[in-house]
Amino acid sequence: MKLGRIAVATPDGEQIRLVAARPEEGRVVDLARAYALTLQRKAADPDRARAIALTMLPGSLSAGIGGGDAFLDAAHAALAAADDASISIDEVSWRAAVDSPVIRDGLTFEQHIQNFHRIVAKAQPSRSIYQRPGYFKGTTARSLGHDEVLSYPDFTEALDWELEIGYVVGKSGTDLTPEQAPDHLFGITIFNDFSARDVQGVEMPIGMGPQKSKDFAYGIGPWVVTMDEIESIEGLKGQVRVNGEVLSDTKVEDFVYTPAELLAYVSISDRLQPGDIIGSGTMGFGAGVEIGRFLQPGDVIELELEGVGTLRTPISTERQKAPWWPEPRTYPHEGWQA
Repeated sequence: MKLGRIAVATPDGEQIRLVAARPEEGRVVDLARAYALTLQRKAADPDRARAIALTMLPGSLSAGIGGGDAFLDAAHAALAAADDASISIDEVSWRAAVDSPVIRDGLTFEQHIQNFHRIVAKAQPSRSIYQRPGYFKGTTARSLGHDEVLSYPDFTEALDWELEIGYVVGKSGTDLTPEQAPDHLFGITIFNDFSARDVQGVEMPIGMGPQKSKDFAYGIGPWVVTMDEIESIEGLKGQVRVNGEVLSDTKVEDFVYTPAELLAYVSISDRLQPGDIIGSGTMGFGAGVEIGRFLQPGDVIELELEGVGTLRTPISTERQKAPWWPEPRTYPHEGWQA
């Protein structure tokens, strides 16, 4: 099943609804509406039917996933009334496919690691990358869905994209082994870890991980594909297009650490939560820094992943100016030696 989130205008403002996407049929199914219709056919009062449906199939995909098997059972039951709750796929306004409690982003593909360090760091990759699955935590406040416009931040001259797989957690788990971890994976989506490369170069030596170089936007979508539709993650093909021009073709291969190992490592002395998203790290040649191309105002970036679909993000035509930016302080350690 392909599950996504759309925005619906109501007298009380925007409401988020969960849908099952049927791209091959050119439509989506409003699952709560469909489920309410199935209940009404069983003599439920319309108001109670709607209330129950929104409880079982809420606009929050994370909350829905937390409902376990009952959530997917309700979603499948809702599709029995799909014809009465369908919307043209061209008429919907998408939001981030999953509203994750925590966003983590990994680094697991050898080709990207080698490319990045050769081009940017001009040095061999750190030995630490091969000692454990690295990842950072990002904001959950700036997630964009399919076709949502990214405001171009004026603090960067090197706006980049990153084509990644988003692993969506299906159930809680702590101290998992790689053998146990796949059972905790609900599905996958496309995760675009937008990056301000020039800002990243200043932030990383601070030793606190990325900040403004990452936390201005993440693209998640267009929908989450449940694992029963994915035969194997390894070998999936990807493609990057800007303004319709194909910039790179890539494939899921050369794992330093597998998806199961990454999920298991995250869970050690921590807890995976339903709806958490963990980025795989960038696929080889899946970022602009690897091919010498950054995004400009007015560009449209499309990331395609086999078995999932295409996540499209238009970039604003004008830059978004920050109201304030910190001034560098005097460096007090000139000439200091250890």
